Amino acid sequence: MSTPNVFWFLPTHGDSRYLGTTKGARTVDADYLRQIAVAADTLGYEGVLLPTGRSCEDPWISAASLIGATKRLKFLVAIRPGLSTPGLAVRQAATFDRLSNGRLLINVVTGGDQGELEADGLFADHTKRYEISDEFIRVWRASLAGEGGAAGYDFEGKHIQVKGAKTLYPPVQKPHPPLYFGGSSEPAHELAAEQMDVYLTWGEPPAAVAEKLDDIRARAAKRGRTVKFGIRLHVIVRETNEEAWRAADELISHLDDDIIAKAQAAFAKMDSVGQQRMAALHGGRRDKLEVSPNLWAGVGLVRGGAGTALVGDPETVAARMREYQDLGIETFILSGYPHLEESYRFAELVFPLLGKGKESGEQSITGPFGEMMASDIVPKKKAA
Repeated sequence: MSTPNVFWFLPTHGDSRYLGTTKGARTVDADYLRQIAVAADTLGYEGVLLPTGRSCEDPWISAASLIGATKRLKFLVAIRPGLSTPGLAVRQAATFDRLSNGRLLINVVTGGDQGELEADGLFADHTKRYEISDEFIRVWRASLAGEGGAAGYDFEGKHIQVKGAKTLYPPVQKPHPPLYFGGSSEPAHELAAEQMDVYLTWGEPPAAVAEKLDDIRARAAKRGRTVKFGIRLHVIVRETNEEAWRAADELISHLDDDIIAKAQAAFAKMDSVGQQRMAALHGGRRDKLEVSPNLWAGVGLVRGGAGTALVGDPETVAARMREYQDLGIETFILSGYPHLEESYRFAELVFPLLGKGKESGEQSITGPFGEMMASDIVPKKKAA
């Protein structure tokens, strides 16, 4: 089986050892984000996802601040059709891609919280938002690809019109940085099949994920296209299964029923089909959180978006990841609480089982791998 792409997450909306409380929380500032990004870069993660929305620091500024602190790490950053013009988004993407030497990935987000979108000035229902996104991405792709030549690109749509759109400073990646996108509704699947490079699903049980992927494959095939696939999950990995499940329980040990009820009520107001599917996995109940073997929905009791985690020892987590790989998943976008420590824990425990990471246990020009003992005894490499 091929080696998967594994991304990590930059928690620009906050980080903690426990959900729903200030206990164990930490300040997310420039220094902390830099620590996580450098750790992910050093450990061998392909990239990092930055969240978007009013509960988060701005993803473009956050990501741009980390270009110089990293070497290979890619940044999956959101564009929000309807909240900016295609021309502005084109210049942001081209500039970031040039300054980072081709390390930009684009996450197309249509939104799901009507109240938040209206607060930002976008008054459009679910259907209209997807119409805007479709036109927006058409213009964005054509402009970055240089369509229209010296005269520029013209487009007359229902919601978006441009005349003479052009990119004077083209991106490093041709024809444009790859487009990632997630959505579970009918128009979302249509948009993914027609225009996106990578379709992302939240961590639903394998059978549900398979159904979505098959649908998008079929839609893309009708257009003569192929789409790659990724999945967004949390991970709670420990050296034993018992330790991992204890850690999962501890993560939500400070949640009370009132907090859960308020969070679930807020999610219920959203028109996101994906959010509805996440909530339906557990129904807000603590006694129904293992929704599939080793797939735990406790995070989704209070966190919007991705709400499930793979829980178990390294072998178990790697096996569950392979089950998703068998469905066609190539990219895993992972996170864990707190994000700095868990980036190391996952890389150390699971990367070797996935065929990823640096070779360990061999002395090289960089020195011994592990702590030297009694001045000159080199640590032994543990057998696989």
